Amino acid sequence: MAMDIKVPTLGESVTEATVAKWLKKVGDTVVADEPLVELETDKVNVEVNAPSAGTLTEILAADGANVEVGALLGRLDANGAKVAAKPAAAPAAKATPAAGAKPAAALAPKPAADERPQSPAVRKLVAESGVDTAKIEGTGKDGRLTKGDVLSEISRAPAAPAPVARPAMPRAPAAGRTEERVRMTRLRRRIAERLKEAQNTAAMLTTFNEVDMTAVLAARARYGEAFEKKHGVRLGFMSFFVKASVAALEQIPAVNAEIDGEELIYRNYCDIGVAVGTEQGLVVPVLRDAQNLSFAEIEKQVAALGKKARDGKLTMEELTGGTFTITNGGVYGSLLSTPILNPPQSGILGMHKIEKRAVVGDNDQVVVRPMMYLALSYDHRIVDGREAVTFLVAIKAAIEDPQRLLFEM
Repeated sequence: MAMDIKVPTLGESVTEATVAKWLKKVGDTVVADEPLVELETDKVNVEVNAPSAGTLTEILAADGANVEVGALLGRLDANGAKVAAKPAAAPAAKATPAAGAKPAAALAPKPAADERPQSPAVRKLVAESGVDTAKIEGTGKDGRLTKGDVLSEISRAPAAPAPVARPAMPRAPAAGRTEERVRMTRLRRRIAERLKEAQNTAAMLTTFNEVDMTAVLAARARYGEAFEKKHGVRLGFMSFFVKASVAALEQIPAVNAEIDGEELIYRNYCDIGVAVGTEQGLVVPVLRDAQNLSFAEIEKQVAALGKKARDGKLTMEELTGGTFTITNGGVYGSLLSTPILNPPQSGILGMHKIEKRAVVGDNDQVVVRPMMYLALSYDHRIVDGREAVTFLVAIKAAIEDPQRLLFEM
């Protein structure tokens, strides 16, 4: 029995994906729930699993194809019928195409491009763009054009009437200079869009302070080993800054709020996003109800979410709904930066490298202390300068005297 493999629901506001790579090839036998293909969205990568045991008989959306939710990716024979991996003598046998060749299904005659049924959205896009549909190979069912097919053709179309052909990549100009063109991933494109959205929409401003990390370092040195032995996770810096942020957000609720049209949304909970750098780009998994978490729970969740981020296993739920963000450029050696807001949030805290500096201590003596610059970027439409400075001072006070966190001061 043939079973369709379709693009699943991808999450709120996500309607399209790109086929990142097929994990199986035509003719492979699979077991139920075994990953077949990986889809790339603008937030996370999603694996589509086999609906049942059987044999993969068709791949209808090749690597790199743009597909909408519900689109047909391929077909599976649930009866487990074998598909020949190489051309067979029997005419009825199917064969896996050689490298670079089209799948057998693609070699069958297809209707002309203008004769293929098109959805209203596709017809409108074709009419507005003026692209020649005869030059487009449809990736939809029976060779139908999808919106992604047309958009891909538009993106390849020259911008000027008399364009100059671009050399193939990579190219090698004179004197050994080389260049390479790489298509941006959906995640990278979405990051770019959101960062630009923040700059275009929010009245963004950054205020700075510095914090003496002596007390935190002393606490980690004194209790770190026992903490890890009891809880099975290291006592890092993030738990201190999350707890300090929760205390500051409760004191200055505007930093935890957002603008929705002509209304302000204030929250009595803190869902704190922790920025994680991965090979695919920056992602911000969220610690839900951080105001209720202990130091150990924060460290465990941060470690687990960080691993899932690097493995590309984060879910849509884990990436949405944050109310405030913390980013730590110090892990890469950054001494100072101005972090960009994570829309629609109104505040983001930037941590930086700990560096020993000479400061004036008690009794006006110059001493060497482990210091960190802190940066708070905020939306000036909702957060006043006084509130932003007060918020950052509250963070500084909690970090320099961590006992304040225990007594909720």
